[in-house]
Amino acid sequence: MSTLPAPRDLAELVRLPASLTVPGDVWSGAAWLGSDPVRGAGAMPLGSVLIYCSGMALNDWADREVDAVERPERVVPSGRIAAPVALAVAAGLGAAGLAVTAVAGGRRALRVSVPLAALVATYDLLAKDSPAGPFVMASTRGLDVLLGAAAAPGAAAAPAAGAR
Repeated sequence: MSTLPAPRDLAELVRLPASLTVPGDVWSGAAWLGSDPVRGAGAMPLGSVLIYCSGMALNDWADREVDAVERPERVVPSGRIAAPVALAVAAGLGAAGLAVTAVAGGRRALRVSVPLAALVATYDLLAKDSPAGPFVMASTRGLDVLLGAAAAPGAAAAPAAGAR
């Protein structure tokens, strides 16, 4: 019977300190539309951070074999978090992130957060080591800004993106 991972190991798995870089994207999107970025984005930064942390956990799951050789101190190859647990954490955080964005911004936000979560997974599982990797990563940051725009009161993400 396995035990739950230590909070410190979970924080390392999801690169918790690095998640502090994420809310600025959402706040920028809200401010871009002239909304108070903190009030206008509501809970959207939390949804964005959850999707980001999901991606970090998925990255460690996807890289577990390479990390066993190159970075054996990481939580998955070191055995502090089992690979299936890392995958479950990634899935759970991703689902929670989508749920938060749905509550915070409704369908308009889901039209941005679902592709965002899909691109995060695409990067981790397929694109990271390919020529498309930088484009996919940049696209996640762009969608994160649009997520803030989607949350701005009375604003639609599609016009903010320049498309109808």
